[in-house]
Amino acid sequence: QVQLVESGGGLVQPGGSLRLSCAASGNIFSTNWMAWYRQAPTKERELVAIMSSGGATNYADSMKDRFTISRDNAKNTVFLQMRDLKPEDTAVYYCNTFSSVIPGYDYWGQGTQVTVSS
Repeated sequence: QVQLVESGGGLVQPGGSLRLSCAASGNIFSTNWMAWYRQAPTKERELVAIMSSGGATNYADSMKDRFTISRDNAKNTVFLQMRDLKPEDTAVYYCNTFSSVIPGYDYWGQGTQVTVSS
């Protein structure tokens, strides 16, 4: 089992910044991927950013110039630095970890709310 706990969400004005954190505990493996997803009201969950254990990253096109994913493997923590936030970034942000080599290794956090509003 793996537990993921997100933090850092909140209310921010348009143009502002936030840094989300996701602390992982339990059966953590060095080969796992870490990712951030988000889900806005009435919309499907979408990928924000993803990072391999080796540091390779990929982003959704609409966020790649404003968001940065990073991880501290020693602390089993993944971060999402968000800047120049827009009202359309308002969503619940979820942390995810999965493995491409271990079947069934796919875990989610409970989510943290990000609201961008003046």
